[in-house]
Amino acid sequence: MEKVNVGVLGATGMVGQNYIRLLAGHPWFRVTLVAASPASAGKKYAEAVAGRWLMEEDIPAEVRDLVVTDASDVARARGKCAFVFSAVALDKAATRAVEEEYAAAEIPVVSNNSAHRGTADVPVLIPEINPQHLEILEAQKRRLGTKKGIIVVKPNCSVQSYMAPIHALRKAGAAVSEAIVTTMQGVSGAGYPGNASMDLIDNILPLIKGEEEKSELEPQKIFGTVSGNAIAADTSINISAHCNRVPVVDGHTACVSLKFAGKAPSLDEIKRIWETFRAEPQELGLPFAPERPIIVREEIDRPQPRRDRNADKGMAVSVGRLRPCNVFDIRFVGLSHNTVRGAAGGGILNAEILKAKGYL
Repeated sequence: MEKVNVGVLGATGMVGQNYIRLLAGHPWFRVTLVAASPASAGKKYAEAVAGRWLMEEDIPAEVRDLVVTDASDVARARGKCAFVFSAVALDKAATRAVEEEYAAAEIPVVSNNSAHRGTADVPVLIPEINPQHLEILEAQKRRLGTKKGIIVVKPNCSVQSYMAPIHALRKAGAAVSEAIVTTMQGVSGAGYPGNASMDLIDNILPLIKGEEEKSELEPQKIFGTVSGNAIAADTSINISAHCNRVPVVDGHTACVSLKFAGKAPSLDEIKRIWETFRAEPQELGLPFAPERPIIVREEIDRPQPRRDRNADKGMAVSVGRLRPCNVFDIRFVGLSHNTVRGAAGGGILNAEILKAKGYL
């Protein structure tokens, strides 16, 4: 297969660096454009990230000497890449504008940003859960006046630690109606340099601005249905979220209690549903798809970020401590890798399913 040329917007930031790292050697995609702020534009990529390359691996050789362009200079991207991953660090209005400018230039956008998650015709995509939402892209293209220019976003990183387990239960016929979710989120989710160490050593920060609102609303859109020119939210599930920043580098953990509208499945049945859950990315054999989207841990003290965040390329959700709940029906702990599944890896999987379905 001839590789598709791709660009990374915000390539010098933490999420952008993760894209560069994870795309090295990808069987379908090849990075040919790196774009960032005007301060980095004109420099070779290795020079632009000198002293602030945060990945454990070295900068991939094929990217080191690429000259960084200004992310707002859409014209420079034409002809250099077939689509872009967007991880720009701009305010929401500026992000919306630049992503729509790329789409209008017939350069599809696979975004990590929150700016378009509330846009009615932009799918908030988790390929194992709502690939059918890609149907809305025809309406989006009509609005944008494009032939192939589209915008697809991935959800907030913390919801990935519990969305697949809830979806698997719903798909199996268990009507989840209410959820209380408490997330303990790694510091890498705040970017670099993120929170000061003095704020997190011997401490927990019980506020992540905007995170609880995202965690309560985005799942309803992800579980929703395409209706005309918009995605109608599924309000049959109500989520109450508590989001905390904890002294863990990578990995978002969620303690979840679920209530069912009907008879609750047994704990053994829930484990069976989770262990056997497969979806379209697995059926299509997408390169970044985990072989098992949900990994059930039987140990009494798992999952743990340090031990379980890298499960199956960092793309699987690990669940454990499944037990009855004294207030709702069941409770469990979920864990996902926030900078892989929840960020660049999730974006790459979104691009893979877009390509497999002919959108790229």
